[in-house]
Amino acid sequence: MPRATNAPASRKRRKRILKKAKGFRGSRSKLFRTAKDAVYKAQAWSYRDRKNRKRNFRRLWIQRISAAVRQQGLTYSRFIEGLISAGIEIDRKVLADLAVHDPNAFGAIVEQAKAGLDSKATSA
Repeated sequence: MPRATNAPASRKRRKRILKKAKGFRGSRSKLFRTAKDAVYKAQAWSYRDRKNRKRNFRRLWIQRISAAVRQQGLTYSRFIEGLISAGIEIDRKVLADLAVHDPNAFGAIVEQAKAGLDSKATSA
């Protein structure tokens, strides 16, 4: 009796992998075995880099905020401390956007953070 291979399911599985490997170079997009390895590796990296992208953007926002705050005569950590003591809850993404696109509004926030630091120092 001949061996049953379940050809429709196997073909569908191979086509799915080769479709994901479209655009890879050489045999990585043509041959099933190498394409499968390449796709699995690419999926692992894409999972990892979705996490890293969030990390990288947070670092970028902090750098932009820090640069803008230093022009106002504060450090980043003191600025964040001032925001917390002033009760201002704005995330770093919005702060970085304000620092780049609306320096006047960012300057007003920095002044409020300075006032928050002063009130914290007098109450302590």
